[in-house]
Amino acid sequence: MQRRIRVRQSDLSSREFITHGLPHGLWHDLYHFFMTVGWPQLFAAFAGFFVTFNLLFGLVYALQPGDVANLDPPGYWGLFFFSVETFATVGYGDMHPQTVFAHGIATLENFVGLTSLALITGMTFARFSRPTARFMFARYAVIRPIDGKPTLMLRCANARQNIVMEARAQLRMFRDETTVEGYPIRRIHDLTLRRSQHPMFLFGWTLLHVIDAASPLYEASAQTLRASRAFLLLTISGTDETTGQTIMARTRYEPDRLRWNYSFADILSTDENGVDHFDYRHFHDVEPLA
Repeated sequence: MQRRIRVRQSDLSSREFITHGLPHGLWHDLYHFFMTVGWPQLFAAFAGFFVTFNLLFGLVYALQPGDVANLDPPGYWGLFFFSVETFATVGYGDMHPQTVFAHGIATLENFVGLTSLALITGMTFARFSRPTARFMFARYAVIRPIDGKPTLMLRCANARQNIVMEARAQLRMFRDETTVEGYPIRRIHDLTLRRSQHPMFLFGWTLLHVIDAASPLYEASAQTLRASRAFLLLTISGTDETTGQTIMARTRYEPDRLRWNYSFADILSTDENGVDHFDYRHFHDVEPLA
């Protein structure tokens, strides 16, 4: 079975993959489906279930004509609307069950309806209560000399402007390599950051990786990185001080998003009153070194 998967790399891009041969049982993993599908698709699924459910129960009531009193409008659509009232437990008005058969079906529908509403409510709450990070990642990463050594620089910020306690950053590089036996392999290399922790991640954070002889990026170039299908993966996690929950976000840097001999535009300035200003309009800007 073929399945198309879209992986969100950051707020700026996403990548599509196609998998083959894996079973795709939607009914066996409904929770994951409802947690990952978009809000419009989620409410469309709920609405589709609601309409289908009542259409089917309308057919069940129609198996024995005359089991619902004061049917309005007459016929099947009156039974459909009677099912809607029963499902939603809004209470009967003019229409009401008047046979044992109708009472039995209404009892069953009430049970199934209450259970379904509980599941829908729980799923909606789970999505609303799920912690999310609003971390910004600069569109490009730059490589420039710092203290006389070539250094990879990455910039991120907390767009929510609240404190993320004990934030941690991890940087890894994925690339294709060949072993000494000639066996092709996909390797993951950890890139050491000069500081991988931030006690209070509030505004901006510039991450530095020194490209020395021990670095996987040593003597690398955009051409060699593209040839090995390499990319960088930056992950940031921490504890949201407002909610006390762990939040995380990631972004991916392809070779085309690396800028050699560039620097980030300065977004911090101080006015005459000593007040610091962060101008995020230039957050993604990079400038060539003189």
